[in-house]
Amino acid sequence: MTIPKNTNNRPILRHVYIVLGCIAVFLGTIGVVMPGLPTTPLVLLASWCFYKSSPRLQAWLLQSFLGKYIREYKDKGGITTRKRLSIIALMAAMVAISTTLFIQNAVVRLVVVVAGLIGCIVVGFIVPKAKE
Repeated sequence: MTIPKNTNNRPILRHVYIVLGCIAVFLGTIGVVMPGLPTTPLVLLASWCFYKSSPRLQAWLLQSFLGKYIREYKDKGGITTRKRLSIIALMAAMVAISTTLFIQNAVVRLVVVVAGLIGCIVVGFIVPKAKE
């Protein structure tokens, strides 16, 4: 197992990257089913953290079910406009369904709406567009 040169002499930084990568994988996995958490940016962050710290963890991530997000992003240079619009529509629908049918507490409702808005903004404006 080889470690990229920029963390070779910094074992603490390597561990920080591993922890951040694991958190990003956890949140990205939740983002597959929870509205407001964009999966692709979190998985890309995890991949970058693992690239900096552990090639074995990066290889594991690429082989997992989340690896398809990384491969698609890498192949196309971003996400397509069609996929971007469908992701935003799905997030908005899930937030609307969750807040109207399942969540009774006003504070939790507000948190879900804010998380959904942040997710839509990230997907709409921050995640790069694919070369079509």
